[in-house]
Amino acid sequence: MAWNGYSKPVKASAQPLKEPQDAFWDVFGLGQCSLDYLGIIDRFPQADSKCEFRGLTMQGGGPVATALVALNRWGKRCLLCGVVGDDPFGEAILQSLHNEGVHTDGVQVRTEGASQFAFIAAEPATARRTIFWRRPTGAPLRPDEVPWQEVRRSRVILTDGFFMDAALALARKARAWNIPVVVDAGSLRDGMLDLARWSDHFIASEVFARSLMGTEDSEGACRKLASLGPEVVGVTLGARGSVFYYRGRLAFQEAYAVDVVDTTGCGDVFHGAYVYGLLEGWPVHERFRRASWAAAQVARRLGGRAGIPASLQGPIP
Repeated sequence: MAWNGYSKPVKASAQPLKEPQDAFWDVFGLGQCSLDYLGIIDRFPQADSKCEFRGLTMQGGGPVATALVALNRWGKRCLLCGVVGDDPFGEAILQSLHNEGVHTDGVQVRTEGASQFAFIAAEPATARRTIFWRRPTGAPLRPDEVPWQEVRRSRVILTDGFFMDAALALARKARAWNIPVVVDAGSLRDGMLDLARWSDHFIASEVFARSLMGTEDSEGACRKLASLGPEVVGVTLGARGSVFYYRGRLAFQEAYAVDVVDTTGCGDVFHGAYVYGLLEGWPVHERFRRASWAAAQVARRLGGRAGIPASLQGPIP
């Protein structure tokens, strides 16, 4: 790990989490769940042409859903709150989560609604991928549909802000109940900065940071977001690693070099690994180090879930 001239990070001193015996759920997740079809292509085609793909696979997806899958594989008890349609895609999404042991009692099934779906073209030669997706057509999750009794029995909240009204209500309740909120900020959509004010850990994508600042200034984005109140702020930078801000100090975490097949799900698992480290009481820099390593392992396989490492414990490079 290299710090590249930044200040050395210090150990976190946040209020202790609920002990496992005091909470039923380790993580309560609110956000997207999707069905992903993925294929490998040599290069992205020009318009009005044909492109052959190979290795077609189907996996569950979505930022929060995939993070919970990773956390469940690592031994954490998770519940998802979200929306699917009553279509075959919705059935497949729920089945994929049930197969992974993620509880879906908080997922609402919208009658005559279409579920979130994506087709993803991965380009291993360039380490790029292109996502074509459809948002769920049913009504967004409402605050009154959140199972509040389960929120109160949780140790950590994870949300991507996709259902913003519900996410803001959740973050406010969590603040009142002293439950830390982790935000996976993929896109700068309406309400995200309000959500930052009610969050404790806000980790944004490079795209989010660029939209926020209007330029390539991830460090400035960290400082600006930290001014809104989160204890820890970070920006993931893909192959360039990540930068994070804690207690007035910036630090840099290098990315782990791997042979990339597909970067789908890397950010999702990064956030899942960060939450795992929070639950385990790891220092901030260790959360980012192991999250970076976990994300790199995901990139070695097609799809966001096939490459999730079996464990985050023990030595890593």
